[in-house]
Amino acid sequence: MAGTYSKIYIHIVFAVKGRENLLQKEWREEVFKYIAGIIKEKDHKPIIINGYRDHVHCFIGLTPSVAISDLVRDIKNNSSKFINEKKYINSKFHWQEGYGAFSYSHSQIKSVYDYILNQENHHQKKSFKEEYLELLKKFEVEYKTDYLYEWIE
Repeated sequence: MAGTYSKIYIHIVFAVKGRENLLQKEWREEVFKYIAGIIKEKDHKPIIINGYRDHVHCFIGLTPSVAISDLVRDIKNNSSKFINEKKYINSKFHWQEGYGAFSYSHSQIKSVYDYILNQENHHQKKSFKEEYLELLKKFEVEYKTDYLYEWIE
């Protein structure tokens, strides 16, 4: 019987509800490791998980047997439960609805990895809103402004 072979690289971006700066540096890395574990558990390959105070970037090798929307739902549900159980914040933590998903080729892995690795430095110069709108433009994604994230200006 023939097998299925694939290499699909997806960059997923999602934000904290209300775009609040809740992902504190002291525990952010632990949350990113937890998210990597969720991705592994779902039989995908986490290449790099990183982000900043109000959003997360997940670069993964996607197994085509699971819909991206199902994977993102599981990541958000399980990681918000983890954050709440750890009581990292005084109120209830939620991710904002929606996400961005962008595909890359094998030859782009290093540049995407480096981009995600340097999120803290990157956001000293550019807001998440600017970053996200640039991704949408770069990938020629049509969108309605009303359905974008809640932006904190």
